[in-house]
Amino acid sequence: MHTDVSGRLWLRAFLPHASSVVVVDAVSGKHLTNLLPRHPDGFFEAVIPRRRNRFDYRLQVEWKDGATSLMADAYAFDSDISNEDLYFFGEGTHLRPFRLLGAHPQLRQTGKLRVEGVRFTVWAPGARRVSVVGDFNVWDGRRHVMRRCGTDGGSGVWEIFIPHAAVGDRYKYEIVGRDGKVLPLKADPYARQSELRPGTASIVARSPEASWLPTGREWTNSRAAPVSIYEVHLASWRRPTGAFPTWDFLAETLPAYAKELGFTHVELLPVSEHPLDGSWGYQTLGMYSPTARFGDNAGFQRFIDACHDRNLGVIIDWVPAHFPADEHGLAQFDGTPLYEYTDPKEGFHQDWNTLIYNFDRREVRAFLAGSALYWVEQFGIDGLRVDAVASMLYRDYSRPVGQWIPNVHGGRENLEAISLMKRINEAVGKNCPGVMTVAEESTAFPGVTAPNYTGGLGFHFKWNMGWMNDTLRYMQEDPINRAWHHDKMTFGLVYAFSENFVLPLSHDEVVHGKGALLAKMPGDQWQRFANLRAYYGFMWGHPGKKLLFMGQEFAQPREWNHDVELPWTLCEDAQHSGVKNLVRDLNLVYTEHAALHRLDCEPSGFEWIVADDREQSVFAWLRRDDHGNAVLVVCNFTPIPRPQYRIGVPSAGTYWHTLVDTDSLAYGGSDYRKSAKPFLSEPTKSHHQPASIVIDLPPLATIFLCPNADAVTT
Repeated sequence: MHTDVSGRLWLRAFLPHASSVVVVDAVSGKHLTNLLPRHPDGFFEAVIPRRRNRFDYRLQVEWKDGATSLMADAYAFDSDISNEDLYFFGEGTHLRPFRLLGAHPQLRQTGKLRVEGVRFTVWAPGARRVSVVGDFNVWDGRRHVMRRCGTDGGSGVWEIFIPHAAVGDRYKYEIVGRDGKVLPLKADPYARQSELRPGTASIVARSPEASWLPTGREWTNSRAAPVSIYEVHLASWRRPTGAFPTWDFLAETLPAYAKELGFTHVELLPVSEHPLDGSWGYQTLGMYSPTARFGDNAGFQRFIDACHDRNLGVIIDWVPAHFPADEHGLAQFDGTPLYEYTDPKEGFHQDWNTLIYNFDRREVRAFLAGSALYWVEQFGIDGLRVDAVASMLYRDYSRPVGQWIPNVHGGRENLEAISLMKRINEAVGKNCPGVMTVAEESTAFPGVTAPNYTGGLGFHFKWNMGWMNDTLRYMQEDPINRAWHHDKMTFGLVYAFSENFVLPLSHDEVVHGKGALLAKMPGDQWQRFANLRAYYGFMWGHPGKKLLFMGQEFAQPREWNHDVELPWTLCEDAQHSGVKNLVRDLNLVYTEHAALHRLDCEPSGFEWIVADDREQSVFAWLRRDDHGNAVLVVCNFTPIPRPQYRIGVPSAGTYWHTLVDTDSLAYGGSDYRKSAKPFLSEPTKSHHQPASIVIDLPPLATIFLCPNADAVTT
């Protein structure tokens, strides 16, 4: 509606497939005039008689198929996008661009009346035209053409409020590029809900809001707290009906199971919407959208609440490194390389056939940083594990000479990605205290977990990939050869405190022909189980937080298959259930004894006792807290018992009590020691200690000993 130079009030509407249009006064309901058809494609117009000023109106439309509707006009509503929001988005400093972009249900005031609808906003600076298509306009791109935002329209942001569009409606963007070609329909990069694959539409959803945030999160996620993580691929954890589990089924079962086994956190493989099941979520197109595989956003929130009800932290894998090139996604979003780098030497990932985000583009930086805040603020997530950080840090990552572009200084570091990660960690730290960020970073890049103010990346923890590779190689050796590989078990302590480490036995170690952890162990069936139990004991006694992938807690013998659920019937077998019992007890001991976790990231929390007995493959060390409590960990990685083995301890006259013996009958072991009788330390020097104990070491076993039975303060 607008006036011409003579002051007459005109109303024009473009309504394809309409046969007649009547202008109705929205307040009185009076029919004012018919809009006259001016073009057979559906263009109507008329002068409004006896009116000189704009007023609140509705359009009564009769369609060619005989249907009728009374509708508000999308173009009667002015934009409510502020220039300030556009400025900060354009600068790349908008902390919460998800409040600006995307589909937002709104209640708009028009005169004396209110109209429900949805405001759609999208960034497409290279587009000639952008339209919203969806269930509310029969997917016709001519009906709701969007308008450029900003005083000069140069923000690249397009917006429209569509009355009567509603929560649950599917939609996409129809974009015409600069060359005049209509692109494949695009899903909304900022969609908060998405259609279940193979559908690719976005869905209008209300903004999520965490029901409550767990108290004490700053402690439970800290470097001094016990952190033991159960890593889960939700689609193959349990499948009660052979199909994907629902969020409510998972809420009823997974938190209780993880808590029963003593885990402090669950880590979910990416729950962001993704087109291919086989990518496990690591090739995501829904950086703001929980996958529809398990239900809607409300169900996801109920799952998180169920975890929090059991004081179980929730970590999600988050993937800001790359995205798939599906035509409905971010690739060539407005007909130009908008979200990705232009040059394939920067923008194409050769290993995964994916596109790399343009970390130098300010609006893309806002998109990624906003996604991080979105998950932790809107859903109450306790931590983000950032995938493929190494691929972001280096421009030559997995690229041959001549196939990568140096940075402005001629170096290999991706300076833009580095600054982005610093910014994300700083934003999460300031706005969501206590939320942890964890880097999956496989190189020796310095300062990954150092604070931003010291020049570090600012992550709270880093996966210790070197420890994982070294120790697994050692465990795969036949025990007769382990003496030649002794340093693989000790080398991790050379750098154990250079970062805040998580020790990961993740999904990556049980796929792609690598076999399950049990299958990696040498020897006959008894030895394989004994090796695995001893290895778990070594891991839980070693400095660093713990992470174990699902199924490995009961020694799943086969490689993980994402298409089927875990083989839960194995838990009825004594050997498999024994490993499960061991994992539970290791978690409980790790959590209850401050010496095993309080100084996980401090060199003062560790002391070698036996590090050089390569001939017998024996290791022993002390773990300490900052209050004088200690736990002694002893490993024998041969199938040969070591009777009367002397081990140095700090003082004489102290009884050392067994906390865990992985050879115990309760865990499926041989019960070589028969008795858990405490060991009295003698004033005999050994291993540079003033006293010692003599112990019969079981074969292929790890033992935890504590000098005071009641020293379980946390």
